[in-house]
Formats: sequence, structure tokens, C-alpha cells
Amino acid sequence: MAIVDVTIIPIGTNSPSVSHFVADIHEVLKKYEDKVKYQLTPMSTIIEGELPVLFEVIQAIHEVPFEAGVQRVATNIRIDDRRDKKTTLDGKLASVNEKLNEKNQL
Repeated sequence: MAIVDVTIIPIGTNSPSVSHFVADIHEVLKKYEDKVKYQLTPMSTIIEGELPVLFEVIQAIHEVPFEAGVQRVATNIRIDDRRDKKTTLDGKLASVNEKLNEKNQL
């Protein structure tokens, strides 16, 4: 399992708002719900799954602004691919929360 942080940036739009692109991207992500887990954040989308599938998903969501008529798109991708143990979105958050609880008990 890998975790990908992805941001799709449409360039040259008529408005500084991109929330409608984000909504369209999440409609595409729904088609992959049986293969990946995803989570919207205020600045990006986090996707969890097998790396080959994640690349397929990234390609599909990268196309969304083009399909809406945008002529240029920049996509930023960060990949966390840990091979020594299984990692998940929930597991990473639980680990940090556990450490915070330990610190608060001191």
C-alpha cells in the first residue's frame, strides 16, 4: 500500500476559485472507491492504494481540468511508499495521536 498526496492545479482559468474542479475530481475518484481510499483536505487530496492503481487514478484526475476546457494543468504528487510494514491513512493518524496522548499524560 502506498499513500499519495496529489494536487491538481488548473492554470489560466477565468477565476481564482477552483472548487468546482475539485468537486469534479472527486466525482472521478468515486469511480475508484472499490480500489482506493481517498480523503479531501483543504489543500490537496490524499489517496491510499496499490501504487499501479494510484498512478491510474492520478492520470484520470489529471485529465479532469482538460475535459473542462483548461489548456494547462500542473499536478503535484508526493508518494509515501513504505515497504517494511503496511501503512494506511488511519494508521498514520493513529500513530501520531498515540504520541500526542503520551505527551499529554506527562
